[in-house]
Formats: sequence, C-alpha cells, structure tokens
Amino acid sequence: MAFQDIIKPRDNPVKLAELKGSQIIGTKIKAPFSVNPEVYVLPMEGVLASKGTGVVTSVPSDSPDDYATLMDLRKKAEFYKINPEWAALDPVPVLSTPTYGEMTAPVLVKQMKIQSQKDTLRLAEAKELAYKEGFYKGTMSIGEFKGMPVEEAKPRVRQRMIEAGLAFAYAEPDRFVKSRSGDECVVALMDQWYLDYGEEKWKAQAEKLLERMNTYSSETKHAFEAVLNWLNKWACARTYGLGSKLPWDPQFLVESLSDSTIYMSYYTISNLLHSDMNGSEPGPLGVTPDQMTDEVWDYVLASGPFPSNSNIPKENLLKLRHSFNYFYPMDIRSSGKDLIPNHLTFAVYNHAALFPEEHWPLSMRANGHLMLNGKKMAKSTGNFLTLRQAINKWGADATRLALADAGDGIEDANFDDTTANASILRLHTLIGWCQESADAGAGYRTGDLTYHDRVFQEEFINLAAETKRHYEATNYKDALKSALYETLMARDWYREVTFEEGMHSDLVRQFNRTLALLMAPITPHVSEHIWTSILKEEGSIQTARWPDAPASYQACPDLLAAGEYMRGTLKTMRDAEILLMKKKAKKGAQGGPAAYDPSAAKKSVNIFVASRFPAWQDESVEIMRKAYDEKTGTIDDAQIKEELAAKGLLKDKRIMPFIQLQKKRIGQIGAEATFRRQLIFSEVEVLKLLIPYIKKNLKLTDVTVMTVEEAKSTSAAPDTSLEQAEPGSPSFNFYNP
Repeated sequence: MAFQDIIKPRDNPVKLAELKGSQIIGTKIKAPFSVNPEVYVLPMEGVLASKGTGVVTSVPSDSPDDYATLMDLRKKAEFYKINPEWAALDPVPVLSTPTYGEMTAPVLVKQMKIQSQKDTLRLAEAKELAYKEGFYKGTMSIGEFKGMPVEEAKPRVRQRMIEAGLAFAYAEPDRFVKSRSGDECVVALMDQWYLDYGEEKWKAQAEKLLERMNTYSSETKHAFEAVLNWLNKWACARTYGLGSKLPWDPQFLVESLSDSTIYMSYYTISNLLHSDMNGSEPGPLGVTPDQMTDEVWDYVLASGPFPSNSNIPKENLLKLRHSFNYFYPMDIRSSGKDLIPNHLTFAVYNHAALFPEEHWPLSMRANGHLMLNGKKMAKSTGNFLTLRQAINKWGADATRLALADAGDGIEDANFDDTTANASILRLHTLIGWCQESADAGAGYRTGDLTYHDRVFQEEFINLAAETKRHYEATNYKDALKSALYETLMARDWYREVTFEEGMHSDLVRQFNRTLALLMAPITPHVSEHIWTSILKEEGSIQTARWPDAPASYQACPDLLAAGEYMRGTLKTMRDAEILLMKKKAKKGAQGGPAAYDPSAAKKSVNIFVASRFPAWQDESVEIMRKAYDEKTGTIDDAQIKEELAAKGLLKDKRIMPFIQLQKKRIGQIGAEATFRRQLIFSEVEVLKLLIPYIKKNLKLTDVTVMTVEEAKSTSAAPDTSLEQAEPGSPSFNFYNP
C-alpha cells in the first residue's frame, strides 16, 4: 500500500506494531455492511497470511470454505482454542441462485460430502461452482441492491464501501512473484500512459478489420474475437530499456508489445529514405529525418492532405506516397499464437485507427510453438535445437522439409529427428530419379498418349493445383503431402502400370519439371539443382512461373476417378487373395481341401462388374434425397425413418449402416455426386486396360473381365459372389485352372 499512495510516506512504510494472529482471535470487530453489528475474529486454515491483512470477511452462506470452517469450529471449539459463542452466529443469506437457493455453500458441502476445511480438493471444486453460479446467475437477497443481479451489484457495493470510508482500492499479484534479484515483487502505482483499447468506437473499427481479414483458421479468429471482448486500458509506457520514446512525454519509452505494430508500413519506403541499414545515410531522395514531420507522414501513409509547409520537393513526396500505396496493405503477418492477446491485436487496433480501410492488413497467420521429438524444447532438459545446429546436421533443404512436415495451424508443431534423417535420403533419391530419367530420356516411348499416360498427366496437373491451394492457405504440411508424397505415388503407379510399353518421354520430363516447381518453396536448393543442372532449364527456378495448366486445358475428372479406381481395385484384389490364403491355411489345419490354392503355379481370376446398384440401395438413396435440405445441407433423420418404415425397409440390417456411409460421402464429395451414383468412366474398359498389370502384380495366368449379366448367363460364379458386385466395386472369383 505504501507503493500505491494509500499510506504515507511513499515507498517507506513505517512499522507501528508487531503481533501474532493468535493474539486477535476472539476480538470483536465491525464488518462493513454486515447484518450483525459485531462479529468475532476466528481462525481459518485456508486464509493466506501473506494476502492483504490476513483477515477476511466470512460469508458462510455463499463460500464453501467459510461454511466448512464454521462447522469445524462449532464441532471442535476446544481444539481450535475458541469460545463456542464466537462461532454461534448462523449464516445470513446474501444472494440467491436458481440452482442452490439462498444457501449455496451448505447445499454444495452436503452434496459433495465435504467433511472439513481440510478437504481442499473438493472445496476448490465447490468454490468454483458456487462463485460461477453466484456471479452469473445470482441476485442479491439483502441490502441496498436487493433483487439486482450479482454481476451488476458487485461493483456498486465496492464503490459504496469506498465512498463510506470503509474500504480502499489496492492491487497485489494473484500469486508470489520473484524478481531476478531474488526479491518479492509488489504492485506499485506509477505515472503511466494507457491506450484505451476498450473504447467503443475504436473497438468497432477493430472488429470490422478482423471480419475482413483472413486468419486462415477459425481458432485464430475466435482467439482474436475473445481478446477484443476483454482488452481494455493497456499500460503502454516504461522508463528503461530499449524502445522508441513516447512522442508527447519523452521521459517514457513505448513498451515492447505496444511498439512496432505498424513497422511493416515503413518497409515500403525505407529504401527511399536511407541507403544503409541503420538509417545514418540519406537515401536516393535526399530526405533527412527532421524533414519527415507529422504532416508528411500523414500525407505518405494515411492519405492525408498535401503538406504545404514541407520543404521536401513535391515529386519526392509523390514518390514516397506512390511506393507506399503500391506495396501496402501487407498481404500477411505471420507470428506466434502467444502474441494474439497483445501485440497482434494491438496491430489490428492501430491499423484500424491510423490507416484508411484500403490499407488494412489482408491477413494474419498465427502458428503454434515448435516441439522437438514430441517434447517441449527446453535448454534445461537438453531437448533443444537451434536453426544453425539443424542446418549443420541435416542441411538446409532436409531441415525445411522436416519443418514443413512438422505441422500447420495454431496447434504446436513437432520437429522429428527421424523425419529429418529420412528427408536426406528422400531428397537424394529424388535427385537420382530425375538424373536417371534425364539420362534415359531417349529410351522412353514417344508418340500419342495412351490411356495410362493421360491418367498420369491428369493426376500431376491436379496435384499441382491442389498444392497451390495449400500454399495459398499457408498449410505447408498439406502442400508437402500433395507436392511430394502423392505426386511420387502417382509416378510410381504410372511406372509400374506401363511396364510393358514403357513411360512417355515428354510426360516424364513434364512431371520432373512440375515436381521441381512444386517443391521449390520447401526445398529451394534441391529444386534449383534439378532445374538447372538436370533439366537444363533456362534461368533460375526462383523466377519460373508456377506450373498452372494451360488455358486450353480441359479438366478430365473421369481420368482422376479411373486412376483412383484402378489402384483401389488392385488393392482389394490383393487383400482378397490374402484372405483366401488364410482360409486355405485354416482348412489345411482342419484337414479339409481348399477351393482355391493361392500357392499353386496356375492361378486365374474372373472379375465381375455390376451395371446397376441393388434395388434396396437405390430405394435408400432416393429416400435420403427427399429428406435432404439443400439450403441447410442437412438430412431429416425422422423423415428417413418414416419412409423406410412405410416401405418395409426399416428391419433390413443393411439399410442403416448404408445410410450412415452415404452421409459420410455427402461430407466428402457433396450431395449431388452422392445421390447421382453413376460412374463417370467405363468400368469394364478400364479393367481390361489393367489386365496386363493385374497378371504381373498378382502372378496370375489369366484375368477375365465380364459383367454380372454375362456371368449369370454362363454360370461363371455362384450368385452370392455376383451379388457382392456394385458399380465401382467389382467382385472376384479366384480359381485354379
């Protein structure tokens, strides 16, 4: 209090007396605004002697701690060395809540079976419930503000006590704070300047800016909104350290979080104002610092009126203003999530206050912190890595790749040593592939593109567009996935499926060129090496254009669907054969013969393609379509059940799992595609093109593709096998010829 001008002299409290707490037990005192004219000082284990005076007013009707203590004192008066009469006063109702009535504390203590004030864990839980219920839902039961919500009455009661001279306001840390010098810290009232961030008009401007600004994730936007709702007066000055002097009071410096909130605007003209890093040498315009008056800054940065009293030539002022208008607003500000509650929100406020709307920031991206191998980085534990150490250990590009793979968004990312180690091998393998394909280019196939060529081309063109979307959204982990992993998967499939005729020379080169460009933002050095040394492209990859599809390009979703279908079908067939192998082993253990021997020298398969879905599925989809609301994108489950019951389908155990699957598909591919249920490519033709690769991959003698109708007419398989086929999901019959 001596440091907050409450008692004199300031900074030098005078000791008047010294006494033990036990000496005042049983003393009669007057509690401010109490119903009882006098109360007694009583012992309580939960009161902190270091907090305030160490004496608090007890409210056993509302505070579980106070009520539990009162009951202890009544039951064990001798143990606590008190006169039983001192604890004889009954709790007085102070407020009422809809959940607990007028005696919140007794109700909670009984409900939670709290036996004494020593039950600190349950008392802490009860306290949170009581105070939250009382503050947000309670109403006053007594006093001047009876009937008023507690949330409104609390500050008024505080003010009445101060006005009556029964209390004074002071501040203290909510917990023990130790300085670097080892001293205990107290709150001192100092001369201070504040920025009134809670001012209504200014806050409305900040909210408007936030609404227009891209935050890249809903979590980040919600975090900004929460800060705008609580941020109020902020102390913006300090008397020591580094920083800019407060213009209207030079004895103060702008504190670090409040400083440099619009510094990026200076970047747009810094090259014109000075020619060196520290600003000691004037720039090409010959402007000196004293010439940059407030009026000049308003003209250049804030679209203010022309500064007629400036001695800077008009053409130079126009150049400054043009440079700022050309480069501003900033496209993105990237920073840590811990700065949202202060520095980044200050930047929002100050941009809203100082700049016209056309110069407000376009986006701010907040990221989480970086963990190392799944644990928080800390020098004290040795789990720590500097950027230089990482580059020395893995190289720049492998480090960048591992960082991109570490994670995006506001959650903490994780840099993994194993990923960095694997990145070195992955990049060397990539370089090796590009070099080998460049050396073998003359041996590749030329001429017209085959179906497999077109599928491959469509896939890497589509992946390039997908990667671009991820980069624009600053989702680098997703960009890495589509730019490298999925692109190489598409290449591996193409290389395998064209094992007979070989890969197309032009496509391989186009693919490598695209791959180098997609990876350039993450692995610039490797991409540059591939671009200049292997592909022999002119200029640097840093000046090359993004591999967008040409204007004449027509997207072919049927090719993408066919590529996905071929890979999925082959995996299903492989899994089916593995299952048959397990069944054979089980049959062998039981002594019975197996219908199909996967280990036999000769193996064949019939693939059955369905042209239509089962009738029960069509009926289910039609019922879903009728229950789907296009405006809200929701499905009326009650309507679905009524329709199913009316058609006698509700008891079919296949129906509900199928409907749940279709709901999931709506979320993935949209309602229109889900309800259409038609393949956009010829399933039979695609499978026939795949026959050579199926034979090679599964080591089959013969592969026959036929429709379900053809199979039924030739009795090529039992009906149970044919019924399993659906459009897009063929069934198989393996056999030994």
